[in-house]
Amino acid sequence: MAEHKFRLHANWPGLRNDIGSIEMENLKTKVSIPQEMDGPGIGTNPDEMLLGAAATCYIITLAAMMERSSLEKTNLQMESIGIVDVTNGVITYKEIIHKPTITLLANAGEKEYSLAKKLAEKAESSCMISRALQGNVGVKVKATVISHSK
Repeated sequence: MAEHKFRLHANWPGLRNDIGSIEMENLKTKVSIPQEMDGPGIGTNPDEMLLGAAATCYIITLAAMMERSSLEKTNLQMESIGIVDVTNGVITYKEIIHKPTITLLANAGEKEYSLAKKLAEKAESSCMISRALQGNVGVKVKATVISHSK
């Protein structure tokens, strides 16, 4: 069994509405509570970081699955939306919606379109972060598949 360790160093100099920082091997940024939650909105925040982790894991997983299936594309882009619910003062990360757009080659047929849709759905359940969120945060996929000529 292989294990990978990722390290993060955090610094939080003050109280709730202060600005802290995090540093990892490939990421260094300021962090604070978002303005939507009455914070200073400086740098990133846990809500954005969870969305970023889920989105990057999903799109990398999808690209890898497309490669293994020999499904050629000209482009793969995505918008992801994180929905946080605040009810009676309780903050809950409710749902993440991934909206990938897969652009296939101009000569792609129904077989390739069908495979692209299937892989877009399967990538969500294959992604390590989606599996970690399972049972706590809903993750949905709304894929669009087009050809290069459209």
